Amino acid sequence: METTRRSVLKAGLLTATAATGLTALTATPAYPAVAAPTPPGRRDPFTLGVASGDPWPDGFVLWTRLALEPLADDGLGGMPKRPYLVQWQVAADARFRHVVRSGLAVARPEHAHSVHVTVQGLKPGREYWYRFRTEGHVSRTARALTAPARGTIPKELAMSFVSCSQFEHGWFTAYRRLAEDRPDLVLHLGDYQYEYTKGTYVAPGGNVRDHDGPETTDLASYRQRHAQYKTDPDLQEAHAVAPWVVVWDDHELDNNWADEIPEKPEDGFLARRTAAFQAYYENMPLRRTSKPKDIDLQLYRRLHWGELATFHMLDTRQYRDDQGCGDGYKDCPAAVDPARSITGAEQEKWLLDGFRDSTARWDVLGQQVFFAQRDNNSGPLKVTSMDSWDGYVASRDRITRGWVDAGVRNPVVLTGDVHAHWASDLKLDYDDPTSRTVGSELVCSSITSGGNGSDSATGSHPWLKFNPHLRFQNNLRGYVNTKITRESLDADFRCVPQVKTPDAPVFTRASFAIADREPGLHQTADHPPVTG
Repeated sequence: METTRRSVLKAGLLTATAATGLTALTATPAYPAVAAPTPPGRRDPFTLGVASGDPWPDGFVLWTRLALEPLADDGLGGMPKRPYLVQWQVAADARFRHVVRSGLAVARPEHAHSVHVTVQGLKPGREYWYRFRTEGHVSRTARALTAPARGTIPKELAMSFVSCSQFEHGWFTAYRRLAEDRPDLVLHLGDYQYEYTKGTYVAPGGNVRDHDGPETTDLASYRQRHAQYKTDPDLQEAHAVAPWVVVWDDHELDNNWADEIPEKPEDGFLARRTAAFQAYYENMPLRRTSKPKDIDLQLYRRLHWGELATFHMLDTRQYRDDQGCGDGYKDCPAAVDPARSITGAEQEKWLLDGFRDSTARWDVLGQQVFFAQRDNNSGPLKVTSMDSWDGYVASRDRITRGWVDAGVRNPVVLTGDVHAHWASDLKLDYDDPTSRTVGSELVCSSITSGGNGSDSATGSHPWLKFNPHLRFQNNLRGYVNTKITRESLDADFRCVPQVKTPDAPVFTRASFAIADREPGLHQTADHPPVTG
C-alpha cells in the first residue's frame, strides 16, 4: 500500500522491535544515492528478493516482502505482528545517480509484510532500476521496463516464458540462465510453486531437496511455501532482470482443481482457495485490481507492448467446468458438450471483445494448458487430456473462430503445464490435416518439474505422428525465448541437460519462426543436445 509520510506518522508506525534486530522504520529524509552499510548485528529483511510486474507505458508494479526467517511456520517470516515503513526508489541508472520516483509504503502483518507499489509518471519504452530500503537495510537493485506508448511500434521485444518449477525436483538453474539471456519481459504461465509436503511428489531418480512444512492448505502454509521458493537465488535473479506477468495454473492451490471443485473431495476447500489466493497475491508483483475478494481473484487481464503485441493473459482454472469423465486421458463425450467452458462466459466474452478491438501486430494468449488437439491414440478413438482444452472442445472452437472472425493479424498461444517443449500449428478442424492453419502454439517445458527429463529427436514422439499439426516435442527442462518484431516472432527452445545438479549450461535445442500474416511454424534450426 502506497502512503505518505504524514499518514504514516498519524498511524503511529514509529515503534521499535529491538528484540528482532530490526526497527520499525522511521520517517527519515530522502536517503542518499548510495545507502549506508547495514549496521553490525542487524538481520536483512529482504531475504525474498524483489520483483516488478505488469508494465504499462508510464510505470509498473514493484514488489517485495519482508522476512527475517522465511521458513517460519507461522507464515510471517519471523516478522513481529506490526507494520513497517518501507522506502522505494526508481532510477534512470543502475547506480541511482538520477532518481526519478520515490516514496513510502507500509508492510503490514495482515498482508505478510508484502509491499505492492504502483509506480506512475515514468517515460514509455524505457529501462529503469529500483530498490527498497528499511532503516539501515537496502534491497538488491533490480531492472524493470515500461511498455512502449500506445500508437507506437517498437523495433523488437525480447520476451521469455516459463512454467512449472517444482522445488524438490531440481535446481532452478534455468531461471538463472534466463536472467543471463536478459529478456525485456517474462511471462510465467503457472505452477510457480507446488502444494505437496516433502516426498509426496517424487521425480524419477528421486528429489534433490525438500519442501518445508505440511501440504499447503491454510494461509500460514501457503505463505511459508511461497517464501521457501522465493529464497532460491536463481529465482531471485530471474525476477530481478525484467518485469514479470504472471498467471497461475493448478499447483498454486491444488492439483487439477476446477472452479470450486478440488481434485479429491475435501472439507473446507473454499477456505483453502481463499488462503491460496491471498498468499498468491501477497507474493506476486500484481496490480491492485488483482487483490483477492473472498474466494475470487481477478487474474485475467490485458497488457499492450505499444502496437507491436497485445498480451491476453487468461485464467483457465477459476471459472472452468469440472473435468469430464473423472479427468485423465479419455475418449469422453463430455469433451464435446457445447455448454462446457474452460474460461467461463464472462472471460470468454472479454477475450473475444479484445480480439475485435485489437490493433496489435501480434495477439498473444498467455495461458496454462495445452491448446491444440493432442490425441495419444493411433486408432479410431480420440483419447485426449480432460484437463486441457481438449476437454473443452467447444470452448476452444469459439476462441479460435473468434480470432479468425475478428481478423486478428497474428494469433499466437503460449502454454505451460506439460513439462516438455512443444510447438504446433493451430486448426479449425484438427481431424482434417489439410485444413488451413489459423494460428500457432508454443509450449515451454518445466523449469524443474519431472526431474532431468531426456532429450528426443524433434520428430520422434509418436504423438507427432498421430497429430500432424504438432511440429516439435522435447522432454528436457528449460524455457522459451522469443524475439517479436514487425516481421516475425522467432522462438528458441532453451534447454538445460539436467537439473539434479546445479549450474548446468543452457543450449538452444530448436528454433522456429512465425512470419507476419503467415500463420503456422517454420523451423529454422535443429540443434544437437548438449551434455553437462
